[in-house]
Amino acid sequence: MIFQNVKIALTSMVHNKLRTLLSLLGIIIGVAAVVAILNLGRSATDSITSSMNIGGIDLVTIYPQGNNRDGNVFDLQFGDTLMSNVSGIKTVLPIYTSNTRIRSGQDVKTVSVQGVTSTYFDVMNTELLYGDYFTALDNINHRQVVILGSDIAKELFPAGNAVGSYLSIFRNQSKRYLIVGVLEEKEATLGANFNSSIFIPINTFEQRFMNMSKVSSYICKVNDGANAIDVSKKVENYLNDLVGSDYFFVYSAASIVEMADQVTGTFTSFLAAIAAISLLVGGIGIMNIMLVSVAERTREIGIRKALGASPKVIRGQFLVEAITLTIIGGILGIGFGIFISYAIVNVVGWNLSFSYGAIILSLGFSMFVGIFFGWYPAAKASRLDPIEALSYE
Repeated sequence: MIFQNVKIALTSMVHNKLRTLLSLLGIIIGVAAVVAILNLGRSATDSITSSMNIGGIDLVTIYPQGNNRDGNVFDLQFGDTLMSNVSGIKTVLPIYTSNTRIRSGQDVKTVSVQGVTSTYFDVMNTELLYGDYFTALDNINHRQVVILGSDIAKELFPAGNAVGSYLSIFRNQSKRYLIVGVLEEKEATLGANFNSSIFIPINTFEQRFMNMSKVSSYICKVNDGANAIDVSKKVENYLNDLVGSDYFFVYSAASIVEMADQVTGTFTSFLAAIAAISLLVGGIGIMNIMLVSVAERTREIGIRKALGASPKVIRGQFLVEAITLTIIGGILGIGFGIFISYAIVNVVGWNLSFSYGAIILSLGFSMFVGIFFGWYPAAKASRLDPIEALSYE
């Protein structure tokens, strides 16, 4: 019986193509909007998460601010103190930073010089294009060795591999540094632009940049399985008690991801709810078209009832027609919504993340709209008096 009703519904649609298209339009637009918005929201969240993962979702960064009341707190030994007082931290890396001039041949430019430990590159998940990283021994012996970011290497050594060449770094007087490695290109993260920076051993930096009395930042890698957000809060609480909230800033990629997920989730749900209103408008269109269909087929209803069709059968026929309309509109809307999503993510440069929940929800809501707005026309058809229906002109 259901298949027969579906066949009747499809036949009716084919015979009234324009009316069917107009009645489906609201459903198609509503479903397409919901699917596109939820897909784009999911893609935006995944893009933010992916970007933060590049910098390390398991990292917490501390930036000293101003002159704290205990001026010697943020020194090279601070990492050991922090690990002794805050649980969940695997290692702490101090970083010195200064903008200074460098020279290679006749080329002179100002760059960011980072003084880091030999373990910095492993924690930050960098890759080498050429050469090697400097070692712990290089750091202990204050050796004048340097690793170049990819952009610096391209600008100063366009002919090729810079490893083995020398670079002069100015600080009161020029000193030559042996280039031991060149980093592969890596996306910038908050507080770290690897491509346009150069890196020297932290002890070498401290010796050559003697007026840099303060460590610029500390990168804390959390223990495997530890929650970076929880560790970040513990660090903040510890430093609040130690120096006061005015003298540091704590950044956690995990916290930013969580906040972004909440914001995009709320905003996406809000937009999807607005888009769903057009589904309701489409449902009204379905109801109107079904009422017209009932009026046009009054004699047909009368004949069927005269031949013994029960009100339940008549109601089921028109209800199935309404549901069939909305399902077809839902399927077309899903396809259109995916197309819109794909077009937009290509423009903004994201990877498309499908929200399968949005597809199922949209199709289910379409069916609900068909039942809700098709019930009244179906009930009206089932209540028609067969004698009056047969005499209807």
